[in-house]
Amino acid sequence: MSATFTHRVLPYDGVNEFLAGAVPFLGEGLSAGDRVQVVCGLGLEVLLRDALGADAAGVEFTDAARWYAHPSRTLADCLSDAEALDGEGRRLRLLGEPVWARRRPLEVLEWQRVEAILNIAFRETGAAIMCPYAATLPPGVVAAGRRTHPETVRGSRAVPNPGFVDPGSFSAQCDRDPLPPPPGHADELKIDRPDLYWLRAYVAEYARRTPLPDEDLQRLLVAVTEIVTNAERHGEPPIMLRMWTDAAEDARGDPAFVCEVSDAGRWPPDAGFGLVPPRRSEAGTCGRFGLWAVRLLCSLVQIRTGPAGTVVRLRLALPGPLPGTGDGG
Repeated sequence: MSATFTHRVLPYDGVNEFLAGAVPFLGEGLSAGDRVQVVCGLGLEVLLRDALGADAAGVEFTDAARWYAHPSRTLADCLSDAEALDGEGRRLRLLGEPVWARRRPLEVLEWQRVEAILNIAFRETGAAIMCPYAATLPPGVVAAGRRTHPETVRGSRAVPNPGFVDPGSFSAQCDRDPLPPPPGHADELKIDRPDLYWLRAYVAEYARRTPLPDEDLQRLLVAVTEIVTNAERHGEPPIMLRMWTDAAEDARGDPAFVCEVSDAGRWPPDAGFGLVPPRRSEAGTCGRFGLWAVRLLCSLVQIRTGPAGTVVRLRLALPGPLPGTGDGG
């Protein structure tokens, strides 16, 4: 496809600044025959429908709270749409306002990482993506938006963003802080000679003592199998498995079931962290889907690797407050 991928941030302070950037962007797509999609809240949808008039009928409006539900799954679904359209000789033109309100710090961090990583994932699709950032957002969120978008929109113009950071470097910065240590009550198992059938049974037995739903338990077992296999392949003994429930609210605002696999090795760069979704053309290849699939399966995946070893921590949201922790308010 001849179109060039673009990813632009639209900082706005008030209705006029928002419309001055959004309406020309959407109008260009409608004129070009793009698939034009807007992901936003009801307030912005009403503004855009009024500004676009009859042209609004050619725009797909999607509720932001539903669309921005899970970082990796949203990235995968959007990339799939962009690739399919690219194969048809068309372009995905997306105006998407990320949902930042009421998110926990860990979840905010993962959505910021997605904003950076999509510069890699989408660069061959020809998609055009614009992300509005309201001036009322926390300053740190707005500042990160300028670091994850190559261009900034000012009115109907797009200018290079001097604050843009290489996506790989930005992602590495997201992981610079060490993980907090496991609690003293964590269940701990040293894995000397992994028997994956027995290991899954062990994890399942522990998880069934928690409120983890059965569907999430099946996801957990697949994820743990992949992580332990990676530790064998890329790490060094000892391999340790730890599990616990976290009564503190996790990145999705709920208590969490936590499963951690650590080893004494430092994973090489080619091990990958599963941050970039595989392209459709790679469907028959090996080695790209493991950690990416783990990110799809879990609420949050945290990875740290260095001279002290490697830790992969899987978090799955639990329904409601844990017994004895009150109502979570």
